Amino acid sequence: MKLCVPVPWFFDTESTEGFCNAVRSVKELGFDTIETYQWKHLDLKKVKEALDETGVKLLSMCVTEFRLTTPEHRQLWLDGLKETCEACEYLGVKRLITQVGNDSGAAREAQHAAIVETLIQGVPTMKASDIIVMPEPLNVLVDHPGYYLISANEGFDIIREVNSPNVKLIYDMYHQQVSEGNIIPSVVNNLDLIEHLHAAGHPGRNEMWNGETDYKNVFAAIDKAGYTGYCGVEYAPLLDPIESLKKVKEIYGN
Repeated sequence: MKLCVPVPWFFDTESTEGFCNAVRSVKELGFDTIETYQWKHLDLKKVKEALDETGVKLLSMCVTEFRLTTPEHRQLWLDGLKETCEACEYLGVKRLITQVGNDSGAAREAQHAAIVETLIQGVPTMKASDIIVMPEPLNVLVDHPGYYLISANEGFDIIREVNSPNVKLIYDMYHQQVSEGNIIPSVVNNLDLIEHLHAAGHPGRNEMWNGETDYKNVFAAIDKAGYTGYCGVEYAPLLDPIESLKKVKEIYGN
C-alpha cells in the first residue's frame, strides 16, 4: 500500500501559492502523491508547473457538485463532472471523489436509484477522459449529519449496479469505523469494488496511531489481500503538520 497526502488537511491551500508550496513540502518530506478537494480557485497552470517541477502526482480531487440523491440536480452534477474532467486531463489526474448529498427525505429506494442513474449517465464523460469517479460513504454520527450514504455495503451495491470500471468506491476507514466497524473484512472482501482508501484515528479524526483502529494490522491485512493502491492520510493533525507527516512515514512506511 502506498500513502498519499490530502494537502488541505496539513497545509494552507486556499491560494495557488499556498497549494504550490504544499506540493514542494510534500516532496521534501519524501511523499510523491497528493490529493485535494476544491480546485476551481487554483491557477491550474501554476499548479501543473509545481507538479512537473517536483514530480509529485496529483492523485485525486473532487467534482464541483455533490447532489446525486435528487434527480433535479442531475444535470448540474453532469455539467460539473465534464468541467472537472477537463481540469483532470490538464493536470494528469485520474480519480475524482464525489459525495452523494444529503438524504432528501424521499424514499431511500428512490434516492439510491437516482444516485445510480446519475452515475450511469456520467460514464461516457468518465470514459472519454479516462477518469474513475469514486462515490464516498460518510458517517452521520460525528461529521456529516443528514448525509445519505452511510453504509459501505450500500456503496458496494451502487458500484455493482452502475457496473462500469469507471465507477469505484472510495472507502474511508475512519468514517466506516464510526458507522459500522468491520473494516478488514469489508475491505478485503470487496477489493474489486474499491479504488482508493482514506484513514484517520477514531475517535477524534486525528493521527492514525491514536484511537481504537490499529492501522498496522489493517494495512497488513489489506496488503496481503492484494491491494496495490493508495491510502490518503486524511486526518486533522494534533502535532505540527510537518512532524505529523514525518511520523506517518516512520510508522507506516511509504
